[in-house]
Amino acid sequence: MRTSLSSSAHTIRETAWLLGVDRSEVCRAIRLGKLHAERRRGQTVIPVSALLPLLANAGPGVLRD
Repeated sequence: MRTSLSSSAHTIRETAWLLGVDRSEVCRAIRLGKLHAERRRGQTVIPVSALLPLLANAGPGVLRD
């Protein structure tokens, strides 16, 4: 799947899979400022450094308050 992105970031789809949530939840978290995202080569990606704290607390509602 991955061809041009660095391994230091994941796409929205990959992030959703890693966290066990729907893509829309990842997009909502980005929009609300709960999850840091960047644009790289015209694609929105989430840096691994932003995912590590979430992965440590992964579970139902990981992106919700």
